[in-house]
Amino acid sequence: MSWSQLFFYVFAVLAVIMSLMVVTRRKAVHSAIFLILAFICFAATYVIMNAELLAAIQVLVYAGGVVGLIIFVIMLVKAEEDEVKQTHGQWIIAAFVALLLVVEVAFVLLSNLAQKTGGLAAKMAQAGGNTEAVGVVLYTKYLFPFEVASILLLAAMIGAIVLAKYKLER
Repeated sequence: MSWSQLFFYVFAVLAVIMSLMVVTRRKAVHSAIFLILAFICFAATYVIMNAELLAAIQVLVYAGGVVGLIIFVIMLVKAEEDEVKQTHGQWIIAAFVALLLVVEVAFVLLSNLAQKTGGLAAKMAQAGGNTEAVGVVLYTKYLFPFEVASILLLAAMIGAIVLAKYKLER
């Protein structure tokens, strides 16, 4: 087993543990902190798989932006832990879903799917890395959808500014 495989498995196990901590914590702020740690573990696995651009996006967008927004909403709503109520069949459904996930992971591990795609990293390195490949595809094949998305985001931002300014004037 190489060092990269060892680190991949370590970060993958840590990501699973952090994800479990997200859904088992009673306080929402603690769940958000564990979510940040899970996203960082995901980013580390992306780096190990030579997907540096995806790792950077994972840290910047998800660990930074989305979780920051979640924490901001938690502070605004001031959700108390007494508000969380459990239904009667909740543990049965959770156990069934957990069993399905364990069966799926066992199937993937036993079918050796990871060994069939082993040459992908070498092909990406020859092409100049995943960042260059994403850039080339984004600005050639997907140029029109990329521009439409940028115009849509600009319109949404202008609309949010107009609505916020309108509410301040009232």
